Amino acid sequence: MKIAVNTRFLLNDYLEGYGYFIYEVLIRMVKDHPEHEFLFIFDRPFDKRFVFSSNVKAIVAGPPARHPILWKWWYDIQIPRLLKKHKADIFLSSDGFCSLTTKIPQCLVVHDLSFIHYPSFIRKSHLLFYKHFTPKFLEKARSIATVSAFSKNDIVTQYKVSGEKVTVVYSAAKEIFHPVDFAIQEETRNKYTDGKNYFVYAGAIHPRKNLIQLLKAFSIFKKRQKSDWKLVLAGRLAWKYEQFKESLKSYKYRDDVVHTGYMEEQELVNIIGSAYAMVYTSLFEGFGVPVVEAMRCHIPVVTSLNSSMQEIAADAALFANPADHSDIADKMMLLYKDESLRYRLIEKGIERAKEFSWDKTAKLMWQAVMKSYPDSHRDSG
Repeated sequence: MKIAVNTRFLLNDYLEGYGYFIYEVLIRMVKDHPEHEFLFIFDRPFDKRFVFSSNVKAIVAGPPARHPILWKWWYDIQIPRLLKKHKADIFLSSDGFCSLTTKIPQCLVVHDLSFIHYPSFIRKSHLLFYKHFTPKFLEKARSIATVSAFSKNDIVTQYKVSGEKVTVVYSAAKEIFHPVDFAIQEETRNKYTDGKNYFVYAGAIHPRKNLIQLLKAFSIFKKRQKSDWKLVLAGRLAWKYEQFKESLKSYKYRDDVVHTGYMEEQELVNIIGSAYAMVYTSLFEGFGVPVVEAMRCHIPVVTSLNSSMQEIAADAALFANPADHSDIADKMMLLYKDESLRYRLIEKGIERAKEFSWDKTAKLMWQAVMKSYPDSHRDSG
């Protein structure tokens, strides 16, 4: 069987979000199924490290598809032409878009429907495209994969998609995330927070990540506890970050907030693994990978109530209303005051994190891909 894959998010300079996900899935999938041929379709020159094994053939189909007009061209003209030319049996698309013009069976990965719930956080041109075409993509795809039961329920509810069509494949954290020893913790605190304890947030600086509420919560924490603790924000500036930057300029405790910018993976492990706790109260996520990263680093977590993160963390975290900074602050103070609670959450988190691995994700994704293939030719792998 020949499986074509949309790999346009496997970027040479960095991997984030969709890119991390499809990288971890594909590197396992192609090696687990050497009997099949994989066609990786890039929209720009690619790094040879993405050709994972001898059963992978990579091609470039430009121009780079980075805005709605080129999305339409790439998926509805370039992709069908290549699928036909290379006689593909299945097309796996990893970014929520698929081709509306090909007859080849398609498996579509949809991480979340954040554009429906928080439309103001998305560029208007992108939003119009998502709103118009997402229902068409979901109808066209033979099977759909998503990263949590929370997202599956959202897809089924919003678009009346059959639940049987949607496979939950979950996401995971990389194995590089692990506890760090005391010497590294001390070195990391000295480097970033003058040796002080700190709460950490890991992720992009973006309105959906709810960092204004986190700053307000940290203010309450500082006022009530009179502590010298810091707040470390480990992540790059993404989109619509101006309000956050302006808020930080006049923020009373700005000297206690450390923004690291983009970090290499090992340094991010050190930052998370040296924290007292992670506070990840995002407004909306399909999965919430940093929650699992923290649990793998043996760090307790405060995260969002009534979200996918509640599904992912189960009883191994404290949950706060992300719209209520006082509630977030209460949970931060609870961890600060109750060491025994902190250690209980760490122990539960260690066990909970074992439920998520890229090996499991790759196997579940293969099942979703095979679900898209006609029954008479299905190979369960």
